[in-house]
Amino acid sequence: MNIENPLLLSNQMCFSIYACSREFTKLYTPILKELKITYPQYLVMIALWEHEPLSVKQLGNQLCLDSGTLTPLLKRLEEAQLVIRKRSQEDERSVLISLTEKGIGLKEKAESIPSQIFEKTGLTPEQFEEYSHNFKELFAALTKKS
Repeated sequence: MNIENPLLLSNQMCFSIYACSREFTKLYTPILKELKITYPQYLVMIALWEHEPLSVKQLGNQLCLDSGTLTPLLKRLEEAQLVIRKRSQEDERSVLISLTEKGIGLKEKAESIPSQIFEKTGLTPEQFEEYSHNFKELFAALTKKS
């Protein structure tokens, strides 16, 4: 960091991360368009393919999204017949999200996406792993509770 001028755009780590995030989203967009889902919807589907059913609260925690952001995403996924929203029988305040058969079937079509994205980065497997590790550590540091 240039201590003499801390307000240079080139000194802003947050901008570098923001710009990278936008570029990653651009990489995903044409691939996900074929599946008729958006990048945030893809993240919801990944979470559900890994662990389902999930409550809206659990899903929000996994994806770092609040219910106000998550609810419209889930509504669109339900309209696309990829998920089902249903009140929990144990706790009526909780809404559980499950995959439909169509949602389960989408997983097979999505399985090649990570390797396609990896190829588009131009990174070696070692570089990719190092960046992933560093970003996870940065995220953990930023979200660490005092």
